[in-house]
Amino acid sequence: MNKNAYAALSVGFSLALAGSVTPSFGADAAKEVAAIHAVDDVFVKAYNSGDVETVVGLYDEHALLQAPGTPGADGKAAIRTYFAADMPAAAKEGAKFVLDPYPQGGVSGNLGWSSGTFVVKGKDGKILEKGKYLSVSKKVGGKWLYLRDMWNDDGAPSPAGATPARQ
Repeated sequence: MNKNAYAALSVGFSLALAGSVTPSFGADAAKEVAAIHAVDDVFVKAYNSGDVETVVGLYDEHALLQAPGTPGADGKAAIRTYFAADMPAAAKEGAKFVLDPYPQGGVSGNLGWSSGTFVVKGKDGKILEKGKYLSVSKKVGGKWLYLRDMWNDDGAPSPAGATPARQ
């Protein structure tokens, strides 16, 4: 194969590949993103009420949960174990999860994502933790389920004037 034919084939393949992963736009995409965000809302309500089974039901059988400070929980059984320990501890402290009301998201076929920020508030309404999250979901049987779910906190603010150490 000569260089021109190879280049044309490469460009054609690249364009075909790009077309297959381009996110969907329009009314249908907006509807699907809203459905993904609705799952996030169900998660928050169930988490804050201590409903482990509803939270676990939002995950695909082969999902991976990557919570801060812990090894990944791989699969629904491990995710159930994680939340069965985490949610009662949060309830005991009176902690409540609150998501940013303006999350971002997107869809491409049967895959979608959601990201945004969160705060965890104590019984007195004070912020205990602030951070960000990212989830990747898969549409299975008309229902969006988490495939990958992770979050982390923003940590303590740096002292005024402090600069990060260079490696």
